[in-house]
Amino acid sequence: MYRTIRRFEPRVLLLALMLPFSVLAQDIALKGTVSGSDGEGIPGVSVTIKGTQRGTITNTDGSYTLQTSPAATLAFSFVGYVKQEIPVNNRSTINVTLETDTKALEEVVVVGYGTQRKVETTGSIASVKADELTKLPVTNVAQGLQSRVSGVQINQNSGAPGGNISVRIRGINSINGNSEPLYVVDGIQISNGGGINDVSPLSTINPNDIESVEVLKDASASAIYGARAANGVVLITTKRGKAGATRVSVESYYGVQQVTKTLDVLNASEFAQLENEVFKNNAYPNPESLGEGVNWQNLIFQKAPIQNHQLSINGGNEKTQLALSANYFNQDGVIINSNFKRYSYRLNVDHKISDRFKIGTSILGSYNISNGVNAGATSVGDAGVVTTSVLGAAIGAPPTLQPYRADGSIFPFGEQANGQYREVINPLNFTQVLQQRDIKRTLVNLFGEYQILPGLSYRASFNADIQSQLNDNYSPISIINKADINANSGSAGKYNGNFLGLLHESILSYNHTFNDIHSLRFTGVFASQVENSNYNSISANGFPNDATRNEAVQLALNRTVNSGRSKQRLDSYMGRLNYGFRDKYFLDLTARVDGSSKFGANHKYGFFPAISAAWRIIEEDFMQDVSWMSDLKLRASYGITGNAGGISPYQSLATVSSGGGNNIGGVYQTAISPTGIANPDLRWEKSAQTDIGLDIGLFNNRLSIIMDYYYKRTDDLLYVKTLPLSSGYGSITGNYAALENKGFEFAANANILNGPVRWSVSGNLTANRNKLLDLDGGTTQERFVTNSSILSVGQPLGVFKTYVFDGINQTGDAIVPGYDGRVGGHKVKDLNNDGAINSEDQIITGNPNPKFIFGASTNLEYKNFDFSAFLSGSQGNDIYNISRLSFENPLGQRNLLAGVVDRWTPTNPSNQYVSGFVAGRLPITDYAIEDGSFVRLKNITLGYTLPAIKGISRLRVYVSGNNLLTLTKYTGFDPEVNTYAGSNTAIGVDNLVYPQAKSFLGGIQLTF
Repeated sequence: MYRTIRRFEPRVLLLALMLPFSVLAQDIALKGTVSGSDGEGIPGVSVTIKGTQRGTITNTDGSYTLQTSPAATLAFSFVGYVKQEIPVNNRSTINVTLETDTKALEEVVVVGYGTQRKVETTGSIASVKADELTKLPVTNVAQGLQSRVSGVQINQNSGAPGGNISVRIRGINSINGNSEPLYVVDGIQISNGGGINDVSPLSTINPNDIESVEVLKDASASAIYGARAANGVVLITTKRGKAGATRVSVESYYGVQQVTKTLDVLNASEFAQLENEVFKNNAYPNPESLGEGVNWQNLIFQKAPIQNHQLSINGGNEKTQLALSANYFNQDGVIINSNFKRYSYRLNVDHKISDRFKIGTSILGSYNISNGVNAGATSVGDAGVVTTSVLGAAIGAPPTLQPYRADGSIFPFGEQANGQYREVINPLNFTQVLQQRDIKRTLVNLFGEYQILPGLSYRASFNADIQSQLNDNYSPISIINKADINANSGSAGKYNGNFLGLLHESILSYNHTFNDIHSLRFTGVFASQVENSNYNSISANGFPNDATRNEAVQLALNRTVNSGRSKQRLDSYMGRLNYGFRDKYFLDLTARVDGSSKFGANHKYGFFPAISAAWRIIEEDFMQDVSWMSDLKLRASYGITGNAGGISPYQSLATVSSGGGNNIGGVYQTAISPTGIANPDLRWEKSAQTDIGLDIGLFNNRLSIIMDYYYKRTDDLLYVKTLPLSSGYGSITGNYAALENKGFEFAANANILNGPVRWSVSGNLTANRNKLLDLDGGTTQERFVTNSSILSVGQPLGVFKTYVFDGINQTGDAIVPGYDGRVGGHKVKDLNNDGAINSEDQIITGNPNPKFIFGASTNLEYKNFDFSAFLSGSQGNDIYNISRLSFENPLGQRNLLAGVVDRWTPTNPSNQYVSGFVAGRLPITDYAIEDGSFVRLKNITLGYTLPAIKGISRLRVYVSGNNLLTLTKYTGFDPEVNTYAGSNTAIGVDNLVYPQAKSFLGGIQLTF
């Protein structure tokens, strides 16, 4: 026998070597269609050869083609359907009907530290999918959420590329602290904030990488994040790999943006007439001959391109799944020389080492370059608005002057008209100032998960947020009037900042169902988070020329150097218990303890509990005959959350700082002085929230309705309290104030048509009422935060308190003392009739908080065509249009809004526009308060998916229009505005912020 085997061994080896080639040679061309139970083809179904990574996906009509062995077995899989495995058996055509997987179709939502079936949720959680987020050409995820989630107010404070955006979940929850929600990206916790000219931190994350977003609104849903959850939590899940054939996707769009409106101003002839009138001279002998003059807004605004390109790869097998993407986003601003670029990548890997042990990673990296211009001045009624803001300068620039010299260089105004307009700046100057921010950011999550016993698992997660930022600034000498150039001209700055956030979480989970009746889930978490930051900066002025800009600050005459470092730590312990009975009754209990290094010695730890319950009434026996109702669930919750984001490190300690240096006896010396008094009782702001909700499904869930009522009281608010001078300190930061928010949320979604024509409509509405309950323990009842905005106990935050405008003083009117009561000037009402104008005549004249906000969308599909439209709006909010106090005030040397052509004169007794006078200011009255309500058509998109093309599973082209129409009475650039960016107290103020743009774009989506 042994000799027989040896005799045939070469022949056996030869056959073994030839077997793969013979199999390949016998591969057959297989085709077919994959359909659902309704007979309609299902696009995107994964068709793989079992035991290999070879395969394909079905086209738009459900068809597929594949080269395979006649002895192979095919696996058909798609989300929401039962997986099927079918032997080929030498067939050339295999048509498959996939059965609906009822368990898979039960909607799952992401909650803190896990997922949950939607029927089990007891808290208020809203979910938004990826295709909704990216229908608009958004720079960051918050823009994509705008008006899509009830209870969430999102304001695009600045329309600059990558510009500031503020998010408020169920109202403003702080005074001096941060009211932004906590963002959790694949387990990595990040924050949002910044000023009006800053880049939003959310812009460093590519929205195209996002799979879904869950917004945790009530305390029961967000209490699991404890001391950082008082403002709500936004959970962001990025796209992960799926088993099956490898898919390669390309998405690309290109478009053009333009400003939605410009403001009408006086032309050159009208301006020259006004100048002659104000200064009572003949500086312009023949105003009529000057015509229109220079339109400065046309010079600073441009049609700006916007483009986005992404390549994604997704695939894997049963053991390893991978998702990889690379993205390039480039948006020029509608103001020249403003721009935002983002280069980003994402890598998500999941690998199953064994049936019990799996590991994975999520890595998101981005490199962002922003070039900005200053907008949104805070100066009121004086030259500041035309010297610190590009839009203010463009409106105030005299149309009689010239933008450029003969050689093409910018022509400073001080060198024209005999230096008469030295206080006004050529608006093109702002576009020459270097304001570049380079931000590198990497978010890393590494995890390992081990199943200890059936239903019991442990997950270890290690997260890092790594950031570095370089700011470059330079204001050139070339834009300065020659007569004003001196040894200190030319200013530069460099800022280097680094941030490292490290977070470890150990998560123990138990999930089991007993006797198909009782479901029990427990989640226990220990987390430790450390944040380190450092910076160094240098500012300088006095350069010999502009040749090196800010790259050789050592050449400057004067230099100032600063540096700093901080560290903070947060340790947390959390437990959550979810219990369900017959999918009818649910009870959730959550408790979290947080300890922070930022707080006072007497309050290092805080306790944050929550309880919630739900009753699925639809499961009761008495509801079984109500066939038209498919779901009815009542929810209730109560919980306490905290806000630690409003406190910087070391505020509970006695602090010192170094002041400016002085030259004493020829020696440069610095000194250190006390700056802050210790407060061992400093602690986090605390919110207690009650929520009652109702979920309704009608007509087999073709119509779904969600309603919530909530009441939230926030105590221990951070407030800077004034101290008596005898203390040696001006103020102390402590937990003194309190406020409340209460409101109603409504959201509905209707699938109207499900046949050949598919049509769905959705909408949401939110009404929130905010009220300040206390400022500093009853000592202070009212405090101005700007010259028009106040904090007043018993009132909403940021209400406007001003004098009341009473027309124009006409010839013969009695002049009430206390303001500039000249004939032809603004008249102010003497409300208490005491014969004088003083603070007693100021009243609350406006409220920047909307009565309600809303959003609505519709989606329509027919054959290969798809159409969608989306609108948003705000009703009942006021805007203080500060710029009117500057540009309807004819004090000379600046241009004004066109309405001033109808100003008061002895022969034209206008009752709105004052007469020309030198160096005067308009009083702060309700004259500049306007209705900020608006309805905006955010997006219209029309798409077409091409029929099946060999080698291409899906090819869609589309055109889109964004911010096409805004219905509003507001006279400024944009009703969605706030000069003070994310401020909690100065709200709804407009002093010429960078306006939003409308855009038109075309795009392509391609999948192989």
